[in-house]
Amino acid sequence: MTPWSNRPLGGWRVLVPRGGPWGHGVASDLRAAGASPVVAPMINFAPADDSEALRTALASLAAGAFDWLTVTSATTVDVLSAHQATVPDSTHIAAVGETTAAALTAAGYQVDLVPPEDNSAKGLLRELSQFEQYGAELRILTLRSDIAKPVLTEGLIARGHTVESVVAYRTIGVPVDEAIVRDIQAGEFKAVLVTSGSVAEQIKLQLGPLPETMIVAAIGPQTARDAAAYGVRVDLVAKERSAVSLIDAIVEVAKSNKADDEGPADY
Repeated sequence: MTPWSNRPLGGWRVLVPRGGPWGHGVASDLRAAGASPVVAPMINFAPADDSEALRTALASLAAGAFDWLTVTSATTVDVLSAHQATVPDSTHIAAVGETTAAALTAAGYQVDLVPPEDNSAKGLLRELSQFEQYGAELRILTLRSDIAKPVLTEGLIARGHTVESVVAYRTIGVPVDEAIVRDIQAGEFKAVLVTSGSVAEQIKLQLGPLPETMIVAAIGPQTARDAAAYGVRVDLVAKERSAVSLIDAIVEVAKSNKADDEGPADY
C-alpha cells in the first residue's frame, strides 16, 4: 500500500491551471492531502501596450502619491513583483479577494482590506466607502488588465475621488501540453481548479467538454458565474474564497465518494 493511499485525495490527479507562488503553494497542499497535482498555467500576462504609463504610475506609487492601491487579480501581483514595485507604508492596499490577498502576502506586500463577502469590483467599491470620512478626497491607483471593466474606477470617480487607472498587463492564454489534454479527455484527472474567469475561458478553448467524472471546482461564486458564461460547468464552489477552502471542498467530495464506495457496514 502506497503512503498516500490512506490520505483523502490518495490517487487523485488534480489540474492546477495557475503557476507562480500561488499555484505551487496549492500543489504542495494537494500533495499533503495525497493528491498528484499537475501545475499547468493556462494564462499568463504580457506587457501592457503602454508600458511607460505603468512605469510612471509605479514610480508615483513608490513616492507616496497615493492613499490606496487596489489590486483585483493575482496576476497584477505578478506584475508588481516583476517590476519590483515599492508600496510605501503611507499607501494602503485593497485586494479584491482572498486569492489576490494571498498572492500579495506571498510577494511581501501588506494587505489592508479584503471584502468579506462579495469578492468583486463592486464588493471592493462598497468596502472602500468606510474610509470616506468627512467627504475627504482619496488618491487611488487602480491597476487592471486590458480586459477588465472599469467598474471600480468609475465608481470611485463618481464618489469624488482622484483615480489613476492604469492597464498593468494583457491577459494571454498559455497552451497546455498535449499529453495533459489527452489525459484529461481520457478521464485520468479527478479534478480541475477554476480560479478566474480567464482560466475558465482557456479551459473551454483548450480542453473542450470535460469528462463527467472530472470535478470542476470554482474558487468563488463570481468565478462560477464567469465559468458558466463561458460554457464551463461547475460541480462545486468553495465555501470561502481561498485556496484552503477550495481544497477542503474537494476533500469533502473525495471522502463522500469513498464512503459511498465502501457501502454500509456488514454486521
